Amino acid sequence: MKLDPSRGPIYLQLAQEITRWIARGDLQPGDRLPPVRELAKRFRVNPNTVVQVYGELERQGITHTQRGRGTFVREDVEVAALRRALLQEAAASFLEEARALGLTLEEAMAALQEVVHARPTEGDR
Repeated sequence: MKLDPSRGPIYLQLAQEITRWIARGDLQPGDRLPPVRELAKRFRVNPNTVVQVYGELERQGITHTQRGRGTFVREDVEVAALRRALLQEAAASFLEEARALGLTLEEAMAALQEVVHARPTEGDR
């Protein structure tokens, strides 16, 4: 993942990336998130940014912190709901861009279909 300041606050981009990890199954309910310093080094950000990320994920009800032990994915997190929310966010962004370009819904859907047919999925390879 490449962080891009023009796409909004870095901490929100990182929070979304960690949410993707959970939605994809890279992190499971109950799993411990990487330590703050490790994640800061991985994404080349200030450790305070990662602290802010973890705080945001906790506010969203995705993680919980155990003092002295770390931050963990909540056991009751609904992975399917996270997937759906991320997909809806991407769809809304796509639709917003299509509208900004003056495309009709049909033209936008046609463009999406072209991309789908041009890029085979992992199972198609």
